[in-house]
Amino acid sequence: MDILFLLIPLSVVLVFIIGAGFWWALENGQFEDLEGPAHRILTDDDAPLEARDVSRRAGRGSARRSEHGQRR
Repeated sequence: MDILFLLIPLSVVLVFIIGAGFWWALENGQFEDLEGPAHRILTDDDAPLEARDVSRRAGRGSARRSEHGQRR
């Protein structure tokens, strides 16, 4: 019975800590875009870097800037 005098206040403190962490996450925008990461994985380009450069040069001309900022 004496353990309840320790466990009840500890559980109340734990609830307040979890509530404060959840409130902080809400205020800092952690739950703003829940669907974006799920859609981003579907549009991921898994082609190797060399293949993307070749297709980019062939389709859009050679005067475009590459990913490193150099003219090709």
